[in-house]
Amino acid sequence: MPLSVLSFVSIALFVIGIAGNGFEMRKIRISSGSAEPKNVFLDKRNFKWYALIGIALVLWAVNGSYK
Repeated sequence: MPLSVLSFVSIALFVIGIAGNGFEMRKIRISSGSAEPKNVFLDKRNFKWYALIGIALVLWAVNGSYK
């Protein structure tokens, strides 16, 4: 039972992280109205989403190793 909960939590964190990162990148792209495109992947607002995705992947790996 706890492994299924861990699977659900890791999938939920991953989906929330990917969706949040997509919306944040869109906001960054819209807000940078300059002629030179900004590197949206290295913007500091994205690191919270990268951390969330990383936590989800670690939970997924832990869940897979205990099956």
